[in-house]
Amino acid sequence: MRAGPAGLCFPSAIVLDPRSIADRRDEIAESCRKRGVRADLDGTIAAYEQVTALATEFNEANRARNDHQKAGQKKLSDEDRETFTAEGRRLKEVVTALEKKRALATSEFESRLKQLPNFVHPEVPEGGEEDFRERHTWGEVPGFDFEPRDHLELGSALDLLDFERAAIVSGQKFYYLKNELVLLELGLQRFALDIAMAAGFVPYTTPDLARPAILEGIGFNPRGEETQVYSVEDADLCLIGTAEITLGGFYADTILDEADLPLRLAGLSHCFRTEAGTHGRESRGLYRVHQFSKVELFAFTKPEDSEAMHAELLEIEEKVFQGLEIPYRVIDVASGDLGAPATRKFDIEAWMPGRGEGGDWGEVTSASNCTDYQARRLKIRFRRSATKKNELVHTLNGTAVSLARAILALMEIHQRADGSIGIPPALQPYVGREVIGPR
Repeated sequence: MRAGPAGLCFPSAIVLDPRSIADRRDEIAESCRKRGVRADLDGTIAAYEQVTALATEFNEANRARNDHQKAGQKKLSDEDRETFTAEGRRLKEVVTALEKKRALATSEFESRLKQLPNFVHPEVPEGGEEDFRERHTWGEVPGFDFEPRDHLELGSALDLLDFERAAIVSGQKFYYLKNELVLLELGLQRFALDIAMAAGFVPYTTPDLARPAILEGIGFNPRGEETQVYSVEDADLCLIGTAEITLGGFYADTILDEADLPLRLAGLSHCFRTEAGTHGRESRGLYRVHQFSKVELFAFTKPEDSEAMHAELLEIEEKVFQGLEIPYRVIDVASGDLGAPATRKFDIEAWMPGRGEGGDWGEVTSASNCTDYQARRLKIRFRRSATKKNELVHTLNGTAVSLARAILALMEIHQRADGSIGIPPALQPYVGREVIGPR
């Protein structure tokens, strides 16, 4: 592979091939409509045409200036020298003015281009959050012969969780894990990593901080009122919300060898999210918190292989939750609920007895195919051996296990009438016990 320079600066707005916007206008417009995204495509096309026209004008002016400078090598009279110098100043002013105009036009174009999301896969159901398509289910929703408790009640009774002390130390939506729950979290990490490694994923622990340019390249908004990202004061760094950011940025500005693809990475990291505006019973406890740990899957593939890799990521996620014996359903997320980078996303929703009134499904993993959206922004390419040409890779990400939500589901699904919590057999070697019981 061929790495780029160490000092990286990525254009944050390059999301679709600028040269194809006019040709694919109707397709882009339909994708935006399905997502519920408003975008001035004609204005974007006009802005691109302005950039290309100014680039041509700038190049012609620069060429004229270079030709003029070469002509100055000839011997000139004093009178001709004065005329020549004046013309040189004029040409320099023309080039400088055009350079400024081109920079402004480029900034305007990139600002417009930022509004354009990835294309929507043709099989994605259309609609909003509730318009997903259920692909299949696994396991049986438990019917308890006792009144089940939610994970907060279980955690308090067994001395496993402490949100109150965490609120004093760090604020709301932070928590301490205690006693066997610490061992359970560590066991879940290794359990998920072993499944990922058996599928060819290379394990990484990643930084918990990344530059804003990397976040923007992946598709996150690191600044602004609606951001879910924590920024570090007086530093050009942000706390990551997922290892998708640090794994996706690993090969930024790199040309990979075709023979090395696909690349499979599994990242263990802490994750930090502001979770602004999320309240209510369904967000209680471990379901929505400011900090948690996660094992994330990430893949770089050739374009023709990304759909098969998408299915592989989902298969790994299902293997994890089948091993945990947690009933779940797989949904094909509707177009209006997709993030801008994803062309298609599959979510696993586990049954959580303490969620809502009488239990409900809650998201525990997602698997997204982002095609070349992130790769274009981060300049991640591969050299096609047959043509010797560089092409953009496709990037995909998936959650092997998000530990807070997995713990929540496991506690509630495997609770027993005596107040104890059973450990699934597949997880017992990693935790070192079969049950978490009263002390």
